[in-house]
Amino acid sequence: MSRRSLLRGAGGVGAAALLAGCGVPPAYVDEGERAGRDLSARDRTVDFANWPLYIDTDDDDTSTRPTLNAFRERTGISVRYTEEINDNDEFFGKIGPSLMNGQVTGRDLIVVSDWMAARFVRLGWVQEMDRAAQPNVARHLGPQLRSPAFDPGRLHSVPWQSGITGIAYNRRKLGRELRSTKDLWADDLRGKVTLLSGLDESFALLMMGNGVDVTRWTADDFHALCEQVEGLVRARHIRRFTGNDYIKDLSTGDVLACQAYSGDVIQLQADNPDIEFVVPEEGAELWAESLLIPNLAQHKGNAEKLVDYYYEPEVAAELAAWVNYVCPVPAAQAVLADSGDEELVALAEDPLIFPDSAMRGRLAIARDIGADERQDFAKRWNAIVGL
Repeated sequence: MSRRSLLRGAGGVGAAALLAGCGVPPAYVDEGERAGRDLSARDRTVDFANWPLYIDTDDDDTSTRPTLNAFRERTGISVRYTEEINDNDEFFGKIGPSLMNGQVTGRDLIVVSDWMAARFVRLGWVQEMDRAAQPNVARHLGPQLRSPAFDPGRLHSVPWQSGITGIAYNRRKLGRELRSTKDLWADDLRGKVTLLSGLDESFALLMMGNGVDVTRWTADDFHALCEQVEGLVRARHIRRFTGNDYIKDLSTGDVLACQAYSGDVIQLQADNPDIEFVVPEEGAELWAESLLIPNLAQHKGNAEKLVDYYYEPEVAAELAAWVNYVCPVPAAQAVLADSGDEELVALAEDPLIFPDSAMRGRLAIARDIGADERQDFAKRWNAIVGL
């Protein structure tokens, strides 16, 4: 199961989400109030909160995480690793009150989707990292991920893993290729198409199918997209809106084509080689889930060391071989290619893990939904998809 496919709270408008989206003044934390007392030198630990199934594990003992063990052996820093993040908004609500009130969260490092990371950055709830202490990040972070609109220069965030939202389809059952997002609306796919239900997960690919530059899309672009999708719903062209369950629909043949995440499709292809993943001609969304250091983190220095460790190409390669997402460290490709292991070499050649230049030319990072837009946009989108 992928992290991206669990993001069902993306379009939610709960109290915590609205607080962040609206940028309520009392919630904002000034730069000078974000740093806490760093105990890293005398307390050789780091508290790392992540999503389930998002790190390498030992084949014989899933509680053992080889890369974390190697980090401890090298540095003497122990990692208290918790798989407690199951939904962006839920986790926001869990630690938000502490951050809002200037209290320690008990976490030194967290991973959230970039649209949620944008909220944390906007609210001043995360600290700037010391890039002088992170030479691997400075050297090896992929160029396309270096400067998202919400965090220019990636001062507050570092991608943990990346991925692509594109189109998956069953080529054998459909009997032809799909090359364009517009191909989803062909008559022979009526009732056999699903779209993602989350606003942040769905809109960029669909806009790109309409020729929109998603790095600078407008409210008019959004409402035009909503009108298009509303028409497709009325015509019963769209079977339904999904979260992770699109995987089952595609596997059984109930759905022939759908919006999908690259990491999911790699897993599906292992069991069903008829499943294809397409970066459409008009383009697809490149996204990331990023590491952040919350305000008042008590082991900031240790957390920065751990982040930089995962940007060593050898370590990044080990992680990529396990999670099968787009690796944010392009140099890891050569490590896998030179491994001499047939399976690892195949991963190095997989464009869904290491996109080639032609594919990267069709990928874009969508601008974030602004604080002044989110409530109204989420309300309209959720009414369409039935959330």
